[in-house]
Amino acid sequence: MSDIIDQVSTSLDALTQEFETITHNLANVSTAGYKRRCNTFSKSLQEQMTGLLEQMTGTETDTYSPGSIELNSSLDFSQGNLFETGLPLDFAIHGKGFFVIETPNGPLYTRNGIFQKNQNGQIIDLQGRIVAGEGGPITIPSDVGTSQVIVSSDGSISTGGTNIGKFQLVDFEANEAKLVPTGDSCYRMPDENIQPVAAENIIVKQSNQELSNVKMIEELVDMIMVSRLYEANMKFIAARKAVASSITSAAMA
Repeated sequence: MSDIIDQVSTSLDALTQEFETITHNLANVSTAGYKRRCNTFSKSLQEQMTGLLEQMTGTETDTYSPGSIELNSSLDFSQGNLFETGLPLDFAIHGKGFFVIETPNGPLYTRNGIFQKNQNGQIIDLQGRIVAGEGGPITIPSDVGTSQVIVSSDGSISTGGTNIGKFQLVDFEANEAKLVPTGDSCYRMPDENIQPVAAENIIVKQSNQELSNVKMIEELVDMIMVSRLYEANMKFIAARKAVASSITSAAMA
């Protein structure tokens, strides 16, 4: 019986992690450019739920044995909806690709294109980090207001008909899933040697934000399922311990 209890305990740990993932997604439902985190254990979760329901209703009392739920964490980089803000330094990418953010520890990659300019006129993100252009930082002339900044669909930036730079836009193609979250809807490259390539077939939309790709209803449904499965596992442990206690008491009588 101890092996079964150990398996259920492992499943409880996995369910706790899944619950934390869901709550993290829900907390970022309004975060621009956020990509939902997911634990790919839905099949084993469904099997556990079915088995435990059979156990609780007596359908498979003699044959049911719970298995462990194993988590494989991943990121869902599917496109979020675009929302028009009217702000000239808000940008959204339609298609596969990332803006590049320069940091002292190396570049970060983001879909969150809510930008501003610093005192030097350079385009920066909300944390004050420089947004990379293909030729270095993109600087808006001091005599030009942000309302005069025009960005074309390929990321080229101009003011008054004069080109002042172009966003560096990259893609990781098949290696996209290997990116590591760092917070603020940013990602870094993993320790293994992968390199981005120039993004293709994308459209940069000025005065737009890409909304989070979290679907609240789906997350709430998953939360209910996880909560019920957690409760069912706890009841299963309690029932097994009660049976073991009864057997021990009977043996001692």
